[in-house]
Amino acid sequence: MDSTPTEVVVFEFGPYFRAYKNGRVERFFGTDKVPSSNNSVHAVSSKDVLIDQETGLSARVIIPSTIKPGQKLPLLVYYHGGAFLVGSPFCPTYHNYMTSLVAEANIITVSVDYRLAPEHHIPIAYEDSWAALQWVAKHHNNEGPEGWLSDHADFQRVFLAGDSAGGNIVYNMVARAGIEDLAGMKILGACLVHTYFGRKDCEVDNYWLFVCPNTSGINDPRINPAMDSRLSSLGCTRVLICVAEKDVLKERGLLFCETLRKSGWDGEVQIVETEGEEHVFHLFNPDCEKAVILLKRLASFSNQARAN
Repeated sequence: MDSTPTEVVVFEFGPYFRAYKNGRVERFFGTDKVPSSNNSVHAVSSKDVLIDQETGLSARVIIPSTIKPGQKLPLLVYYHGGAFLVGSPFCPTYHNYMTSLVAEANIITVSVDYRLAPEHHIPIAYEDSWAALQWVAKHHNNEGPEGWLSDHADFQRVFLAGDSAGGNIVYNMVARAGIEDLAGMKILGACLVHTYFGRKDCEVDNYWLFVCPNTSGINDPRINPAMDSRLSSLGCTRVLICVAEKDVLKERGLLFCETLRKSGWDGEVQIVETEGEEHVFHLFNPDCEKAVILLKRLASFSNQARAN
């Protein structure tokens, strides 16, 4: 008879993540790695860069293989989703989506590999994400180490984007950029796709308590922008909010849109709803018609010109 004691599960996130009482965690998504490459089948090239040797913060940079010497393209900094628990720019789901976006939009992307909870509770993901933005901003003044950015990024057209937890990171980055300088670099637009702003209106859900045990509760401005003093001074001029009809996070996305419009922020906000679809459907079924439409919408948003 097997006498091995059964490990006690203390937290699960769908089929993607499991944490045990003894501290062990299992991740069932985002652990596979697609190697970087030159001139892939999507006509893009990618490379991995180490941003901070001490923390291990890194990113994947993707650029069209057809780019010409001296050519400047819009720059998109992307933050992946995964509930702050799973996911990576290097996994097939996000690598493939980013390569498709670069090919469609003819832009440069920097996809950030921030550290995950519970090994690194919130606010580490935010701190890593800000450090990555600061690293990008160094290239604005030709002080950064990455030639692809120094040579080809158009720093008059810098955008942020992310899905789910990554959309939450995007919000917190533009909120911080409104009150802190990024070496003179300005963010033109922010795209928040199926963003996590909590799941309940009256109380904090267990998921947020797990990834952020030091939270102040439902009034935590990181998940409740209505309580964020930075909301009216977001550090960008355009915001695109994408929601999906059957997504449990849809109502919080709609509330964010309404709250932002009433905040006194003087930028332009747009909202796009995809009918009949679930949370991050475009990542798991990227070839369906509605996913292609959403991809083209993100590509269009990332190609806007800065207003004079």
